[in-house]
Parts: sequence; structure tokens; C-alpha cells
Amino acid sequence: MTDATRLERHGPIAVLHFTRADKRNAVNEALLSDLERFFAAPPEGVAAVILTGEGGHFSAGLDLAEHKERSAEETVFHSQRWHRLTEQMEFGGLPVIGVLTGAVIGGGLEIATACHVRIAETGARFELPEGRRGIFVGGGATVRVGRLIGPDRMREMMLTGRRYDAQEALSLGLCHYAVESGEGMRLAMELAAKVASNAPFSNYLMIQALARIHDMSRADGLFTESLAAAMSQATAGAAEGLRAFLEKRPPKFRG
Repeated sequence: MTDATRLERHGPIAVLHFTRADKRNAVNEALLSDLERFFAAPPEGVAAVILTGEGGHFSAGLDLAEHKERSAEETVFHSQRWHRLTEQMEFGGLPVIGVLTGAVIGGGLEIATACHVRIAETGARFELPEGRRGIFVGGGATVRVGRLIGPDRMREMMLTGRRYDAQEALSLGLCHYAVESGEGMRLAMELAAKVASNAPFSNYLMIQALARIHDMSRADGLFTESLAAAMSQATAGAAEGLRAFLEKRPPKFRG
């Protein structure tokens, strides 16, 4: 990690803090590289990770102070780098929980929507201001935000610079929980502990299969569901889950 992030361990739970508080945790090269390194090779034994920003903000997006003019080719490669990161976050197999506070703007929203569980505190604000800065989203928003709220709402959001608060984000699906200020991390740790106690391969299948099935035809999706069910049924985790149910005790999964 660099001085752009700070990593904590709580048993099987990792907490990755964005530490550029003076910049509202705007994403510079160092922060981007830290995220790439972490999700490419999470620490051994980590079963869930929480992302949070210090200083009252999750992330205000791309650090425009470091923004430089890029050719069309360079912009494509830079955008693809963000895509690789957010794809690794969503499909790497590690459950990701985002604690969303203050600014969840532009690239910050793109990172947030790659999280599997999103908790917004009062005061969080969700915004895609690229259109009003003469640029276009490039970190995956058209896919992730567009699928959550629909292309019509996203278009209006970008055209007008509209800002959504935590309760509005909850109703739209941009977050799963809306809590009072200061309560996000408590809930995130509680949920992370639940997620980390699941059978690891069940978590993996949920992360890998559900979004992909959504992209499939009805028939292909149903067949893929059958394959995932068959794979999970044949694991040691399934056997332990059944034993624990019959013995009326909590399961103890390994992996």
C-alpha cells in the first residue's frame, strides 16, 4: 500500500481505507495502483473486504489535479485500466462491501457500484458530473450504474448533473442500506462477518454466476443455474451445511 490507502485486518475481514482526505479521496495513480494490487492478490485468509474513505468522503472520482490531456488512444487505454480494476473487484471472487459517505461522485460511484454490498450514510451524495465537465464516463458507469437505475435515469443524471442523496439512492438501487451518519462501518463489519462465514464456494458462485445469468437468455440462464447448483451440491461446504442443519448448530466452513 502507498500513502493513498491504509489496510487493516480483522480476522478474515480486510478494511481498505482511502486516505486522501484532503482531496476527498479523489483517485490518483497511487490509489488506483493500490486497488489493482490488492484485488489482484488479496492477503491470504481474507474472506471479505470493506472499502471506506477517510475524512467523511468515499471518493470524489478522478483526481482532476493529476488529469492531463490524453490522446484518443491513451484515453481508451486509461479507461480500459479502470474496467480491468472494476471487473476484478466484481468478479475476482472476494466479496466487497462499500461504506459510502460524503462524495460518491464520478469514478467514486464507478468503484462503489463494483461493490457487492453498498451501505450509504446520511450525507452521502451520488453524482455523475462528467457531462458538465465536457467529458464522458470511462470507468464502467454505463454498464454498472446504467443497469442499476436504467439508461433513461442515467442520461438525465448526466445531462443535468443531478445529485441523489442516500435515501434516493436506496430507492433507486444505488445502495442496499441507508443508515445514520457514523453507523456505516458498524453495519459493514456485521455484514462482512456474515458473508465471511458462508461456504467460500457458495460465495464464489453467487459472485460469478448471478450477474452473468442476467446477461443470458432465459434458457441459458436457467441451465447455468442448474450447473451452479450441481457444483455447489458436490462440495464439502454443502455436506457441512446439511450436517450443521441436522445437528442444529452453526456450520463451520473451511476454504
